[in-house]
Amino acid sequence: MNSHTKSQHSELSTLLLQKRNAAGYWEGRLSSSALGVAVAVTALHFYDATANVSEISSGLNWLETNTNSDGGFGDSPTSQSNVSTSLLCYAAAKVCGPNENLLLKVGDYLRSQNIDVNSEQLIPAILDFYKTDRTFSVPILTMCALCGVPGKEAFDSIPQLPFELSLLPRSFYSMLNLSVVSYAIPALVAVGIAIFRFKKKKNPLMRLIREASVKKSLTLLRNIQPESGGYLEAIPLTAFVCLCLIESGYRDLEVVRDGMAFLKRTQREDGSWPIDIDLSTWVTTLAVKSIKNQPDVFNSNDKLKLTKHLLAIQNKTIHPFNGTQPGGWGWTSYAGSVPDGDDTPGTILALIALNQENPELIQNSGLAGLKWLNQLQNNDGGFPTFSRGWGKLPFDQSCSDLTGHAILAMAKTAHIFVDSISKKQISGIKKSFVKAIIYLERHQDKTGFWLPLWFGNQHTADHTNPVYGTARVTAYLNETLNTQFGKEYAIILKLMIDRGCGYLVSVQNWDGSWGGAKDIKGSIEETSLAVTALARNGFQEECSSGMNWLAEKTESDGLVAAPIGLYFASLWYDEEMYPLTAYLECLSTYHRCLKANGKG
Repeated sequence: MNSHTKSQHSELSTLLLQKRNAAGYWEGRLSSSALGVAVAVTALHFYDATANVSEISSGLNWLETNTNSDGGFGDSPTSQSNVSTSLLCYAAAKVCGPNENLLLKVGDYLRSQNIDVNSEQLIPAILDFYKTDRTFSVPILTMCALCGVPGKEAFDSIPQLPFELSLLPRSFYSMLNLSVVSYAIPALVAVGIAIFRFKKKKNPLMRLIREASVKKSLTLLRNIQPESGGYLEAIPLTAFVCLCLIESGYRDLEVVRDGMAFLKRTQREDGSWPIDIDLSTWVTTLAVKSIKNQPDVFNSNDKLKLTKHLLAIQNKTIHPFNGTQPGGWGWTSYAGSVPDGDDTPGTILALIALNQENPELIQNSGLAGLKWLNQLQNNDGGFPTFSRGWGKLPFDQSCSDLTGHAILAMAKTAHIFVDSISKKQISGIKKSFVKAIIYLERHQDKTGFWLPLWFGNQHTADHTNPVYGTARVTAYLNETLNTQFGKEYAIILKLMIDRGCGYLVSVQNWDGSWGGAKDIKGSIEETSLAVTALARNGFQEECSSGMNWLAEKTESDGLVAAPIGLYFASLWYDEEMYPLTAYLECLSTYHRCLKANGKG
């Protein structure tokens, strides 16, 4: 590295370490969410408007301060306005205030989008936007109806969520083709009960079945509620559950009491809420990844503290939320987190990186995590997020970025522990590995890109982010080549890597940056990830151009985060750790590659 780059890397590494909490890991900071604020203040209003007047007022003030110039709201403060979030903010302002100034501004925006808040035509508009996925559309419409937008008569036009199906054995779920995703069972139950209570038109047989199912469904809600009170530690999901139960006549249930306590506890000083309490496991593994090749950054005590933390939060029992087996990791250390197919490989790889001198310390946990991961693999060879073979909705299907991550975790684990596990275990891992490679090869577009699941770009026509997906998968495959499995399957891996690099080069912006796709404004995250993927495969000119853009961007604007994250079906967020960890990893990878080629 040259002196400027060394200084920059040192400063960023110091900043990264400063962002750790007292326990030695990273919590990060999710952007505040207008949608989260709207649903939370509405739940507080329905629960006890007088007792919660301070929290409600503070939340409404935050909304008014963070209205976009067009009068609408996006999912994060830097997001473009959208109808769904703006509609929920309008409903909250109407029922909690009414806040006339806020109603006027948001109402003007909604009218500009051909949404009449006094007409039932808004119902088909919202349903059409989310298509067959009712995870988000039906809770939105239900809250609006409860707030008088357009009114409770709208319930006859809102689709009934089949909450009674939640009482069937979990093994049946994948066959039911439910209209909500696997992580939204609390919404299925609570919102479904509310619709059932307010619908006037009811099929007599289904009315009897659903009436008989209510009590048991409420018991299920209580059984899967974590000790924090927050379902999935998520503010919108918990608030939707609470407000629906309150208005359905169940205000005094423990599930509501604990949910409301969670909402009050998680409100920020400025009156806002994030979408989730944090992504501490995810950002911690990103942090480790960003400096894993810099042995002087972490001392042995740092590594040990992080290792103990990650081992302590591994799921060690059958998880009450979705019945998943022990061994996986979720996105946060809080109890409401559910093991998933991205945090589990991420944590396995972080543990390996932290314990290169004594891998035996993490062998049992690493192999247990890999076993959990292999059990998650779908028949198509790909990896979903939470539940194997759940259904047809996008956020429950196999996806390329998680599959690439799993491939690297499998290859690294088998490589590290090859001398201490049986040939049968190695054979089983290799079988999953090959199936995953075949999945990736089939799902790589002819132009070379892969699409990610939990990340997007607000500026692309379809809100997908092929640059993020391609950069991530290509980088995973780059690292996989350095393992025994990678060497065995180097031909197919290199073919996919070459196609991925070809795509990334083809969509680089004229200024050296990358956005979500061709001709999309660049971000620190997407540019850093693209350079990281390309650097190991040559492309010196393109990488140098990208590095120059990053240096100028961070010097002029700082580490500004872009809303590229997706959550809860289609909800944008940004996270302050994303640009920092992505840029640090990029700096390290780029200059290691220069040095390897005798140019550093």
